[in-house]
Amino acid sequence: MKYSLTNMALIVLISLFSISILMPVLDISYKDLMFINTRPDSVFADLVVNDAIIWTGNSYQPWAEAIAVIEDTIAAIGSAKEIEEWISEDTQLISAEGGMITPGFIDSHVHFLELGNALKSVQLRDAKTKEEFVDRIANYASTLKVGEWILGGIWDHENWGGELPHRDWIDAVTPNNPVWIMRLDGHMSLANSLALRHANISDNVKEVAGGSIVREKVGRLTGVFKDKAQALISNSIPEPSLYDRVDIIKTAMDHLASNGVTSVTDVDGIAGLFEAARNRHLLKTRIYAAAPLHEWESVKARIDEVGEGDDWIKIGALKGFVDGSLGSHTALFSEPYTDQPDDYGLLLTPFDSLYRMISDADEAGLHVMVHAIGDSAITTLLDIYELVAKENGPRDRRFKIEHAQHLAASDIARFSELRVIASMQPYHAIDDGRWAEKLVGPKRIKTTYAFNSLLDAGVIIAFGSDAPVAPPTPLEGIYAAVTRQTLDGVNPKGWVPNQKIRVEEALYAYTWAGAFASYSLDKKGTLEVGKLADFVVIDRDITKIPLEDIKDAKVKRTLVGGNIVYHRLLE
Repeated sequence: MKYSLTNMALIVLISLFSISILMPVLDISYKDLMFINTRPDSVFADLVVNDAIIWTGNSYQPWAEAIAVIEDTIAAIGSAKEIEEWISEDTQLISAEGGMITPGFIDSHVHFLELGNALKSVQLRDAKTKEEFVDRIANYASTLKVGEWILGGIWDHENWGGELPHRDWIDAVTPNNPVWIMRLDGHMSLANSLALRHANISDNVKEVAGGSIVREKVGRLTGVFKDKAQALISNSIPEPSLYDRVDIIKTAMDHLASNGVTSVTDVDGIAGLFEAARNRHLLKTRIYAAAPLHEWESVKARIDEVGEGDDWIKIGALKGFVDGSLGSHTALFSEPYTDQPDDYGLLLTPFDSLYRMISDADEAGLHVMVHAIGDSAITTLLDIYELVAKENGPRDRRFKIEHAQHLAASDIARFSELRVIASMQPYHAIDDGRWAEKLVGPKRIKTTYAFNSLLDAGVIIAFGSDAPVAPPTPLEGIYAAVTRQTLDGVNPKGWVPNQKIRVEEALYAYTWAGAFASYSLDKKGTLEVGKLADFVVIDRDITKIPLEDIKDAKVKRTLVGGNIVYHRLLE
């Protein structure tokens, strides 16, 4: 509990006397009073938001009309009449103008630095043709100085029929700028010839375990590198300055705030950069920072030295990999890809190595989350999780599988039995759903992005975006989860429609479940007295409108700790 019996006794005492006199004497802050909805004498809210339809996420009080905040904490939530008594002449009063308020959205899987880079770089996600792809790169290159790298990009070769891009496409328009742009899944990237020369990579470069290098039939490099082979180029990219990296972080935070995201689990292993942003008073997103799994010993040592962190930056999570991605043909399956009968995908981390790291990290009390997309990868990871839990004994470990996209039907019940959290990204379903069936066939898609089947089995699903792989837009994610209408418009009733879920279930996945999955449910995830005042104001009640209209809803305000970090201007 947030408040002890001592706190309660003090509040009873204080209610009998003048709070304004006794609080300094007893050295009590207003936050110590935040366990009841009743306003103590002489205490008023710093902020009240009213004229709202509030979805609290709290089953004991699911709906409300107004919310009162003191400092960074929710002081009261209830009807408009109940909250009126918290208002004084010094209270900041905001009208939601009949809009909907929800807990701040929690994105449970973000590549923060990559998101910021992508936002500041050439935009290729919606390039529909080879010509448009090349033109956008040419136009962006014309704005750069000689020698500046072109990074990010976030291209999708399925937009123009599935042909992989080639360095020959872009060499002529980027003679002075090395190019290293990634496919939107992050598991495949394209280098131009200048980037290959910077990295000292020639046609006779050897293959990399856990990766793949795409070549022409004569052996010439196309410039496309997959999964672990990407390090051949990425390791040669100059490190940006600390100033530039913090600016990239700020760009990502601003974008997240504009979409109602107040907390994230970052999987880029950059906790130090967030501390640098905090030192510059730039933080507006709460961070659960995951480090690479193989760094578990240094994470443990850091926690032993300074603790897990605070409400803004928290460490203790570790991210590993089993396989790659579907779109890059590197997700690991038990049966071959339908369109490439000799291809089963890639195992990025050998079983014994993955088991040892997970076991050691878990024994150290750390939080393990591992990327697994193909059915074989997911089964392998569940096997390891089950083995480690038995060997290390019971505890509140909250194992996560990141993505959990293509499930063997028999593994759905295992998620529940092993209490494994499925960390999933609903936007992927309406994006990949355009072309996934040609890769895995009609049988396997029945348990692809199996939101409903997992929920029916009692599995906790924490939603996120995988940004910049997909846009960090929870409202679009909710739309994707409840309609499954693919981006190409050819599935008006939903792609694999039996896996659709309800709006409230999607909201829980973006709020309560995200807090649970990051060990922070005591502070956020629902709107309750005593929790942090992180919430979002939306222009309409998304539980009452046609499902197809959810994607058109707009975030009007985002508040973190009672402070407005985003305010949508009138259009």
